[in-house]
Amino acid sequence: MNFLQDELTAQVAQTARDFAQQHIKPYVMEWDETQEFPVHVFKEMGKLGMMGVLVPEEYGGAGLGYFEYNAIIQEIAKVCGSIGLSVAAHNSLCTAHILLFGNEAQKRQYLPKLATAEWIGAWGLTEPNTGSDAGNMKTTAVRDGDHWIINGTKNWITHGKSGDVAVVMCRTGEPRTSGNATAFIVERGTPGFTGGKKENKLGMRASETAEMIFDNCRIPVSQRLGEVGDGFRQALKILDGGRISIAALSAGIAKGAYEAALQYAKERHQFDQPIASFQGISFKLADMATEIAASDLLIWQACDRKNRGEKVTREGAMAKYYASEVAVKTATDAIQIFGGYGYTKDFPVEKHYRDAKLCTIGEGTSEIQKLVISREVLGK
Repeated sequence: MNFLQDELTAQVAQTARDFAQQHIKPYVMEWDETQEFPVHVFKEMGKLGMMGVLVPEEYGGAGLGYFEYNAIIQEIAKVCGSIGLSVAAHNSLCTAHILLFGNEAQKRQYLPKLATAEWIGAWGLTEPNTGSDAGNMKTTAVRDGDHWIINGTKNWITHGKSGDVAVVMCRTGEPRTSGNATAFIVERGTPGFTGGKKENKLGMRASETAEMIFDNCRIPVSQRLGEVGDGFRQALKILDGGRISIAALSAGIAKGAYEAALQYAKERHQFDQPIASFQGISFKLADMATEIAASDLLIWQACDRKNRGEKVTREGAMAKYYASEVAVKTATDAIQIFGGYGYTKDFPVEKHYRDAKLCTIGEGTSEIQKLVISREVLGK
């Protein structure tokens, strides 16, 4: 692997960095306090190709790879984890699912709208009583002639209320049996498809998380993604790639917290010297820098394999697990360096602290990542 950032990736990172400073940073705390999901910001990002990073140009996307995608998410997340999360979910879940498993007609119908953020995408797997236990999902799809009828509720769905189109996993077989799930594309406005409760969250508050409710929602057979019974296999492949984006999100949040703490440690004086000169502080900064660098290496390894079209189950899980735990630790130590000021909303580290925790939960908890990694290591 070549670890040197090439010119294209550097340019993409700079574009994302400039956008975040101009269009996101001034409003971060306003959106956080009000839990506003700023759809207009994503429309602007769509114009720059950031909402269709991995989508080929023939479908209206930027046609870039995972190194550029990683750079975009990290630069956004340094400033606001919420916006970074929504960029990741839109690209890696809904859009990627249609890109990887949609037929040509589905790709041409949906990808141009998603890639430009004309439409915002959602992706529904999790349910109130089935998180990691997806084989026991209660949302069902039943064939009725030339249609499927969907009933059930999905929750913890990014863009569950505001998304214009959703990819939804439904049970089409018996619970806990092999091949019992199928994926469908459902457009907002389809009778029987509504948004439910919006969650009032600790962090990531500007990224909408809500229920999706299906009540005798009838969709044509043309909305099925892939073969009947193939939904869970598709979902696992989507999650492999999605975990790279959550790792990038984690690294971005960690870097935002670290950079704020580093600057503060140099400027804050106690006993007539900057607190960075004290070993208790400098060692924390050393740990932060080292662990963030290690996170980047794991992410780059996963990006490289993904770009080559190789399996990334192990690498994606490792990157996501390590980077997310580093994000939480880094944000915690950043608050400690700030002291009392870090506990206030006048400085950015308290928001990094709140946002970071989601990274150890979303798209598979740290415990699930260790389960995935151990299976890969043991060859199970």
